[in-house]
Amino acid sequence: MVALFLRSLLYNILFYLNLVFWVLLGLPTYVMPRWGIIWIAQNWGKTSIWLMRVVCNTRVEYRGLEKIPPGPLLVASKHQSAWETFALLQFFKRPLYILKRELTWLPLFGWYLLKAGMIGVNRGAGGRVLIDMFKRARDEVRGGRQLIIFPEGTRMPVGAPPQYKSGVSQLYVSCNVACVPVALNAGMFWPRRSFLRYPGTLVVEFLDPIPPGLKRDEFTARVSAAIEGATASLVKAAQDEQIRLLGFSAPVMDAAS
Repeated sequence: MVALFLRSLLYNILFYLNLVFWVLLGLPTYVMPRWGIIWIAQNWGKTSIWLMRVVCNTRVEYRGLEKIPPGPLLVASKHQSAWETFALLQFFKRPLYILKRELTWLPLFGWYLLKAGMIGVNRGAGGRVLIDMFKRARDEVRGGRQLIIFPEGTRMPVGAPPQYKSGVSQLYVSCNVACVPVALNAGMFWPRRSFLRYPGTLVVEFLDPIPPGLKRDEFTARVSAAIEGATASLVKAAQDEQIRLLGFSAPVMDAAS
């Protein structure tokens, strides 16, 4: 347990130093086309993942990459930790996020989000603001971008009952493009609201694309069943591996509670 604590502490220090490095390196991208800041963000993600492997012995396996179609796309991912917010960037040429408006107010980091064309939204605003957000997201996706969304809206503890929001189905209908569901077990290695980083094999699995044209309820049922079923299997495999490595695993919420 002491070794786990020390490795986690070291990783967190290096993670933020790495972030500062890429933020400073990215200053010239303010006067460059959008691809410049996207390149910076993708490489920040890659180096953060590399550091986690070297320091915490957390390897990453990506499955189903061949299932990602080119061009405009909706990517619906399970959201268990902060890890996937930067790790998924590397697989898309023109990634797009919808995020809290407050993040765009952060010095330098928030300005990069604006430069990258991310969509900031005031979650407490009225219906008109949300309508405008959906319209902008639709226009960006139809223009060739890949919108990465987290259907539950926020990070959920591993094992927590899924709570898929209606916004994802509305985006699916509005954008009228294929949706790639993504299952993962990142919360077993980078738990929500914890600084501990666990060893083992973190798996991200891109599942079969869902074609456009389904009704909202049909889409929600299909995407949630795909993500939750695959995620449960990945979490169980991570638990078994961590028990072999450590004698225990990262905490998991009882889904029945």
